[in-house]
Amino acid sequence: MPGYQYKAVDQQGQPARGRLDAGNEVDLELRLKRMGLDLITFRPVSDRTAALYKSRISRRDLIAFCFDMEQISRSGIPLRDGLRDLRDSIDNPRFREILAAVLEDLEAGKMFSACLAAHPAVFDLVFVSLIKAGEQAGLLTEIFENLGAMLKWQDELVAQTKRLMVYPIMVLLVMVGVVIFLLLYLVPQVVGLLKNMGMALPLQTRLLIGASEVLSRFWPVALGLPVALAVGGVVAVRRNPRMQYLWDHLKLRLPLTGVILQKIILARFANLFALMYRSGITILDALRTSEEIVANRVIADSLQRAGQQVAAGASLSETFRNLGIFPPLVIRMLRVGENTGALDAALLNISYFYSRDVSESVDRALKMLEPAMTVGLGLILALIMFSVMSPIYDMLGKLKF
Repeated sequence: MPGYQYKAVDQQGQPARGRLDAGNEVDLELRLKRMGLDLITFRPVSDRTAALYKSRISRRDLIAFCFDMEQISRSGIPLRDGLRDLRDSIDNPRFREILAAVLEDLEAGKMFSACLAAHPAVFDLVFVSLIKAGEQAGLLTEIFENLGAMLKWQDELVAQTKRLMVYPIMVLLVMVGVVIFLLLYLVPQVVGLLKNMGMALPLQTRLLIGASEVLSRFWPVALGLPVALAVGGVVAVRRNPRMQYLWDHLKLRLPLTGVILQKIILARFANLFALMYRSGITILDALRTSEEIVANRVIADSLQRAGQQVAAGASLSETFRNLGIFPPLVIRMLRVGENTGALDAALLNISYFYSRDVSESVDRALKMLEPAMTVGLGLILALIMFSVMSPIYDMLGKLKF
């Protein structure tokens, strides 16, 4: 369905701008009428522009949507009326247009989950699956409450991950900038002095001078080659499934960050798996859905094998033990949950276990990274200064007064 960028006015005469999918110009005007808007001008937008525009719905918007839908469902307001009020009061123009399309499909007789599934860029597979399970079990209030809690947890997890990544990246950029400045500015000035003195230079100084000369002559290659390699690596990983698998495997094997990344992935899986199982989704369906949301081919392949073993009759605890990616404590909690018939409680305990473990691991990693990066930067600067100053000290030591 084509998209249109429009200008309109509401019933109070206030201007409104946005983008809306419609079959044609007449359909666009009718859709805006249902939203209480009068069309003024419009223009078609390309698919690329539409893709950029569609990405402007944040996790915070979804959290607010889940809270509002929870209150609507809890208070007994009919779903259509609640969505209509929510559509008219929401601030995000793109989200308002999506809710208008959802409401239109709902009024046409579609199930609520099917209406949401028509917008996969906003409502992912897990979201739609949980809503569908809630419709079938009559538990939409609890589903929206759990979805809101899950999205808040994911938002906190993303914030923790950014904290872990931003500091090392900033320090690394500072280190690279300082080294480039010293090699291109300081070292060439000292080289002239050392050459005029005509003295023998130590090995570390000769190496430093060689690095400075190479960077001075071939700086476009030295600066462009890492960028080209990074771009080429990204393209290869995106287009080649084998390369993507190897990259995902490498990320899990990196020192320090690899262990934390694996815990983050397993924490997200445990949280979503517990929520799906508690909502009435079968173990096999929950495992299949989890394969698509862990965002790591290695873990996804492990979950696929787990689904095959469960389908063959193996217990969930035995299956996870065979995978070798869960710690013994998690396996023990699952086994107790299966034996006592409280698997949902065991899964929630696992979710809590991983959530707390990830938070503590990120805090520990930050405390270790900050001094480690600072010491690394100091050592590099000390090595450069030692290579520059050692010949001068040798010369001063040979002078006779």
